[in-house]
Amino acid sequence: DKQSDVAVLKIDATNLPTVKIGDPNQSKVGQWVVAIGSPYGFDNTVTSGIISAKSRSLPNENYTPFIQTDVPVNPGNSGGPLFNLQGEVIGINSMIYSQTGGFQGLSFAIPINEAIKVKDDLVKTGHVSRGRLGVAVQGMNQTLANSFGMSTPNGALVSSVDPGGPAAKAGLQPGDVITAVNGSPVADSTDLPAQIASIAPGSTATVTVWRDKSSKDIKVTIGSMSDSKVASNDNAPAQVQGRLGVAVRPLTPEEKSNASVSHGLLVQQSGGAAENAGIQPGDVILAVNGRPVSSVDQLKQMISQAGNSIALLIQRDNAQIFVPVDLG
Repeated sequence: DKQSDVAVLKIDATNLPTVKIGDPNQSKVGQWVVAIGSPYGFDNTVTSGIISAKSRSLPNENYTPFIQTDVPVNPGNSGGPLFNLQGEVIGINSMIYSQTGGFQGLSFAIPINEAIKVKDDLVKTGHVSRGRLGVAVQGMNQTLANSFGMSTPNGALVSSVDPGGPAAKAGLQPGDVITAVNGSPVADSTDLPAQIASIAPGSTATVTVWRDKSSKDIKVTIGSMSDSKVASNDNAPAQVQGRLGVAVRPLTPEEKSNASVSHGLLVQQSGGAAENAGIQPGDVILAVNGRPVSSVDQLKQMISQAGNSIALLIQRDNAQIFVPVDLG
């Protein structure tokens, strides 16, 4: 299975010694772990370290919530077991993150329960099927939580929805915060991909979202992983300084077409609260606190009525992200 880098081998033998399988969910950051492998061909080499982080997602590895450790892992360790101190296997050592090619304190293991799911699918059907929701999500922080009327920052914030995807068909929208799937809490945005991937394509899932300061359940028919862009104005430059601190102008028809957007305001200059929040010239402001914005006057009015913090939905380099802004 290329996605998880897990394969199943059949060995024709009996009475082989086996290891105990542990539960990675019970392990905690800071606990000691041990790897056994053959780095550079040195058989049965044991190295140790601690769990540095859990549910770590890596670029282009969306659906595997890796266990990150500082156990020295080198070429020849991959595919070897990661043990807890009870002698139970909690992961398969998979890769290191390095700028030199040698070990730099960042090694990653596939949680054994994820590997077993892959094994069961491969043995049963010969391939692994994974669920797909069709959203891009980002993490929450306290400022974003405040702007959405949440007391604590938890869940996965939907920054864009694939047109025609499972989420779009079910009515999920940018600005929804996914807090649970089938009753299982989504503590953080990194939890969501693995939760969705484990649901069988074609089945119905109940996605709990926080929208308009209340919680609601949405039924979604989960798609398949094997099966993006953002869902016309005069072009007069204008200034909106004041609390937000940006100079913006409406997009030209050509800019809308290039950015695949139907509305929005182009940021020409950024200062004050906006600059502190990371808003930069060239960003396109699409919405304020989930409400689409298409004219300068509309933006002025929204900012004047806003509380101390807002969430701006912006488009930058063909990606949509929510940016929390403290207006003070």
